[in-house]
Amino acid sequence: MPPSRQPHIGTLNEGSLHRGLKDWLAQPGDRFEVPLGQFVIDIVRGDLLIEIQTGSIGAMGHKLDRLLDDHRIRIVRPIAATRWFEQPGKKRRKSPKRQHLWSIFDEMVSIPTLLEHPNLELQVLLIEESEVRSATDRVRRGQRGRVVDRRLDTVIEQHLITSLDQMLAVLPGDLDQPFGTAELAKAAGIPRDLAQRVCYVLRHAGLIDEVQRTRAGILYRRKAAQNECASQPETTCTQWSGR
Repeated sequence: MPPSRQPHIGTLNEGSLHRGLKDWLAQPGDRFEVPLGQFVIDIVRGDLLIEIQTGSIGAMGHKLDRLLDDHRIRIVRPIAATRWFEQPGKKRRKSPKRQHLWSIFDEMVSIPTLLEHPNLELQVLLIEESEVRSATDRVRRGQRGRVVDRRLDTVIEQHLITSLDQMLAVLPGDLDQPFGTAELAKAAGIPRDLAQRVCYVLRHAGLIDEVQRTRAGILYRRKAAQNECASQPETTCTQWSGR
């Protein structure tokens, strides 16, 4: 059972997904919706500030710029590995689209240089969620009504990234050196445009170096990791797969 808490500023307009994740993350001793200067922090756990971001991580730029130098911050970002659609008068159905751990790079492109900050942690939750849509009388193909709420059904996996060395685990072990985005896409089983975002983030985080420009594109080489990925109580050792 999550710790009880009283309603506070910041909870009145939060969606079901945000509230469900907050309850799932809660541990004894946590404080919720804690004012800090001009901001309100979702969860305060000792000296750790936990921020649940169900939207774009880029929207947190101002808060991170103001708080990160003086506080340890963990961004919790859910990714819908499975999504269900719910709409009045219609049968609940499963979305054919699936996201995976690599999808976090769609968000990381907005904060690539911040990944080097020693006070920043990223917790990625692969979840099953339900997307609730409004009723619609439209008969045009593809009309599904507007999204009115998102609800957490279950957390499938969690991955806690606390150091840049862990980010190097995204590169498949059998990837030739140097490599281009086409080679990364093939080895990882992801689309090439996503592989391009991966390389953009890793390069700006200082994890790979650009070594050559060819007609086929830029070639990169990975840097050596300083530490092996160590198991931690709150996380699994990050395994990346786009298949």
